[in-house]
Amino acid sequence: PLLTEPRVSPAPPEPPRVDSIPPRCLTLQEKLLSHYSHRLAVPEAEASLALQLTRSISTQLQSFLRNKCPELPFGSLSLSGPLLNGLGAVTADHIHLMLPVVLDTALWTLIPGEDTVARNPQYWMIKRTDLEYFPRGCSPWDRFIVGRYLSSNTLNETLHKMLVASINWPAIGGLLGTVIHPVVASPELKLEVKHDQVELSITLFPVVEMEDKVLLAAPPEGLVENLWLESFYRAEVSKVKELDAGDAGARQHCLRILNGVCKSHPALQRLSGSPLTHAVLHLSATSWDWAEESLADRFQQVLEELVGFLEKGVLPSYFNHKINLFSELSEEEIDEMGFLLYTATAEPELLLK
Repeated sequence: PLLTEPRVSPAPPEPPRVDSIPPRCLTLQEKLLSHYSHRLAVPEAEASLALQLTRSISTQLQSFLRNKCPELPFGSLSLSGPLLNGLGAVTADHIHLMLPVVLDTALWTLIPGEDTVARNPQYWMIKRTDLEYFPRGCSPWDRFIVGRYLSSNTLNETLHKMLVASINWPAIGGLLGTVIHPVVASPELKLEVKHDQVELSITLFPVVEMEDKVLLAAPPEGLVENLWLESFYRAEVSKVKELDAGDAGARQHCLRILNGVCKSHPALQRLSGSPLTHAVLHLSATSWDWAEESLADRFQQVLEELVGFLEKGVLPSYFNHKINLFSELSEEEIDEMGFLLYTATAEPELLLK
């Protein structure tokens, strides 16, 4: 047989040559905005559902407290936390419920932290006064007195027992299409809520407002009882928003990104929230340009400020310089955060991975 030559396919025509355009390098500002919108921002539907569920649970809890303890003048529960103030919720999973403890100011007085055994200006004591004229029983809160002081521990223990043992959470959860579990092992007053579309952790804080102070029943760990933590949260949010309104600034936007970055790095999680807000407020006293187009510059500057504070081991509260917001961090935590942020001041993109 004759050998046939192998068939050769004609070569495909060469595509027309196009000068390749090198990809444009994104600026730090573009990277920050993209990282936030794609990876850190909470979807609106998720945030809305979380708030709706928390309000429904709050209504049920308020009703229970009024029926169970009509003699205790609790105020109306209110929601608090990053999801409501726009300063940096990364997930719709943490909401605080504030439970006002309404005191008769004629029967109670505040003792500053420096004058207590704790010697910590961030913690106050609430002392019962005039017991000789208004004996125990004159205030409905007298049942929570330990050694003449309103005990945050005793109040929390009482509420903890109610949350765990007295409220029919399966029935409430059934009404809301959720499963609600009080956290038994935690000293905090915490509820875990599971819904098809969202999982929530709700923390209840008894709060006393007296003499322009906002005090939470959030005592430190340890042997000292009866202490109330001064909260600057409302003042922080208000001050940042006031400054932004005054100069059309981007402090809130900067904080949203900073909070998102810190919450997504295990080593930096304890910086999120108040420490970042106070760092931005301190920086606002010396840096005037907070316009949107300067966002990346201010982001880097906040990192540098934080490195400086961590080197000293001291971040003074913007509202009371005697308070060190790093006082409860260990040396190891401070060193680890300081090293990570120091590295990031030269290459901020490291924090976006």
